[in-house]
Amino acid sequence: MNINSLLSSVMGSTSSGVDKAVSKAKSGSMPGGLMGGAAAGGLAAMLLTNKKARKMGGKAIKYGGMAAVGGMAYKAWRNHKESQTTTQITNIEPNQSFGSSTTPAVPAGSIFDLAEEKPTQQVENMRLILIRAMISAAKADGHIDTSEQTRIEQQIRDLGINAEEQRFLIEQLRADSDPITIARLSESEEQATEIYLVSMLAIDIDTTEERHYLDRLGDALHLPTDLRQSIEHEVKNAQTL
Repeated sequence: MNINSLLSSVMGSTSSGVDKAVSKAKSGSMPGGLMGGAAAGGLAAMLLTNKKARKMGGKAIKYGGMAAVGGMAYKAWRNHKESQTTTQITNIEPNQSFGSSTTPAVPAGSIFDLAEEKPTQQVENMRLILIRAMISAAKADGHIDTSEQTRIEQQIRDLGINAEEQRFLIEQLRADSDPITIARLSESEEQATEIYLVSMLAIDIDTTEERHYLDRLGDALHLPTDLRQSIEHEVKNAQTL
């Protein structure tokens, strides 16, 4: 299965976006990358209502695909770890400024290095998990009925990806939107951070169902409150860039 092809299909760009995301992420910028074309027909946009698809398109350009997702998740996780160390040393409340606004370069070869051209098997598996998490979160408000699902499945078949990749995406589309199932895919706090972050990117929290989904996901991932706040800060900060 070509994971890059799947990512491109979900996020609405061509596979060349991987190379652009890698080079621009290493230069410290926030590229258009893989998510840049979401509003033009990526599966992420298909899964959303028209209103949300328009907003997703705006977010996509700012977030910059897997390179930026990894950087944002790493920054949120690192800030959480640093606040823990500060609290242990000084016995004061963690600093809620969440650090600087600059997205740091992720450690090469780490679970956060999502845009690496030659990723480890662990990172490849993580990319698939993140696709599952995004699709599950995008369905959290329950707006996809039978006719809408049929339409999206046909669009998946028209994406130009192979049969195995089509089958994977359709299986995720047909699966229940279940934060507990998604949380069970995580094996570490670092992975949990990435799962929670991409889930936030895939939805616009404007319904009680979406807020409830994220709360249940965060609980099932065992994410501390300050880490959730740091993740949400990174997402909101990217929206205002």
